[in-house]
Amino acid sequence: MAEKTLLDVNPSGLIEHDHNHDGIDRRGFLKCMAWAGSGALCVIHGGVLTSKALGLPGSAKAHARGELSFVQISDSHMGFNKPANPDVISTLKAAVDKINALSEPPAFILHTGDISHLSKPEEFDNVDQILKSTNKEIFFVPGEHDVLNDDGAMFRERYGKNSKGRGWYSFAQNGVHFIGLVNVMNLKAGGLGTLGSDQLEWLRDDVSHLKASTPIVVFAHIPLWTIYPQWGWGTEDSGQALSYLKRFGSVTVLNGHIHQTMQKVEGNVTFHTAFSTAFPQPAPGAADSPGPMKVPADQLRSVLGITDVNYVQRRHALALVDSSLASSTSRSMS
Repeated sequence: MAEKTLLDVNPSGLIEHDHNHDGIDRRGFLKCMAWAGSGALCVIHGGVLTSKALGLPGSAKAHARGELSFVQISDSHMGFNKPANPDVISTLKAAVDKINALSEPPAFILHTGDISHLSKPEEFDNVDQILKSTNKEIFFVPGEHDVLNDDGAMFRERYGKNSKGRGWYSFAQNGVHFIGLVNVMNLKAGGLGTLGSDQLEWLRDDVSHLKASTPIVVFAHIPLWTIYPQWGWGTEDSGQALSYLKRFGSVTVLNGHIHQTMQKVEGNVTFHTAFSTAFPQPAPGAADSPGPMKVPADQLRSVLGITDVNYVQRRHALALVDSSLASSTSRSMS
C-alpha cells in the first residue's frame, strides 16, 4: 500500500454531524484532528464531554482523584519498516517510557490491536518483550494484521487462552465492566469490521445481569461507529451491539485502526479512537486510500501516542488523556 504525505489540516474545532451523508461533516472532522499531537484531559459528566489541555492547572489534580487508571495503546505494527516509520521498535519503547512516567501508575494496559504487522511470531515476541518493562497486566484484542495467516490461532494462543469464541471476553475491575470484542475476523466489503451473531449473542448475555449504573468500557480494533465506510472505518453490525448497552448510564468505546485521535459523544456512549505507536494515516477522504502517511521526521512523534484513562467511582466520570510521544506537545480538543 503506497504511503501518503502530510496534508495541511487545521486541528482546531469540533466534529459536526451530517446525517445526509456518511454520518460526519468532513470539514468538521478535519478541524478536530490533532495532527500536531494531543494531550487533552477529557472528562464525561452526564454524557457530555469537556476537556482541557494536559498540563494546564487542575488537570493533574483531576487525574490524581481517580480510583482506577489504565492506559490504551494501539497499532504497534511491529515488523513495519517503511519510510513512514523505519523504527517502530523505538517508538513503541517511547510509548512505554511515557506509560512508566505517568504520575499515577495505571492498573493495567489495553492494546487495541495490530500488535504485529504480518502476524509473525518474532513480531509478537518483540512487542511482548518491550511491554514487559511496564510490569503491568496487558489485555489484548486482535487487529486484522494479527490474524493474517492462521485465522487468529496464534493470537488466541498467546493472548486469548481464556477468551470465548474467536477471542472475545470480559472482566470487571473497581466496579467497571470491561468488554473486549473482536471485529476483524470476517471483514466485509471495503474492509468494514463485523462482530457476527455468536459474539453479539454472547455480548447480550454478558451484560444482562449488570445494573444499569455499572460503567461499561468496550474495546475493539475497528471503530464501533461509522467514521468513513469507504475505507472500512466502521463495523457493520455495531448498531446491534450498542443496542445492548443503551440502558447503561456510562459507556466508553475505545478503538484503534485509524491511527489518529477522534471522539464522538452519542447519548450515553463516548467513542474514542487512539493514536498508533507506529505511523499516522490520513484523515478520512483526504487521500485516495488509507495507509501509512509519511511526515517530516521531526514531527513523527507528535502524531503517535497513548491514551490514559481515569475512572472516578460514584461520579461515572472517565477522563481520557491523549498524549503524543513528543512530550512537549499538548492541546485541548474541546
